[in-house]
Amino acid sequence: MSDELTFMMGQFPARIRTDRNYVATHFWLQSIGLELYRVGFTAYAVRLLQDVYFLDWSISDGTMVGKKAEIGEIESSKALSTMYSAEAGEIVRINPVVAADPSAINADSYGEGWLYELRTNSSLLSAAEYMDVLAASWEKTQAIIKGQMNQ
Repeated sequence: MSDELTFMMGQFPARIRTDRNYVATHFWLQSIGLELYRVGFTAYAVRLLQDVYFLDWSISDGTMVGKKAEIGEIESSKALSTMYSAEAGEIVRINPVVAADPSAINADSYGEGWLYELRTNSSLLSAAEYMDVLAASWEKTQAIIKGQMNQ
């Protein structure tokens, strides 16, 4: 099996790595220890955000969060948006690289551009299950994108 799957966003490929798990809200979680994961935006999310250039965290290392809890703001060439936690658990550590320069998200979202480390025991999706989520929501996402472009 390949180390990535590809979801086509129109003419643009979103590469989905198979060496990690996912959540439907477009975050990847890669195991780095017992119930400890590195969390980052999927290629799909980065493509929708486009150029990320500012992060403002409203949490700090050691913060307990609920699923989809507000943890900060993210600004990209598309919009200023609230950033939410991928899952419930403890934000163990915020990535100092993206805290200092969020452009790492654009350049290497599956590597140096990770967001934070999370301790959680939540159920996660496989790469194939995440691809199913993308396929099920792509038509609606396209309509939203087209609506934004026509404003």
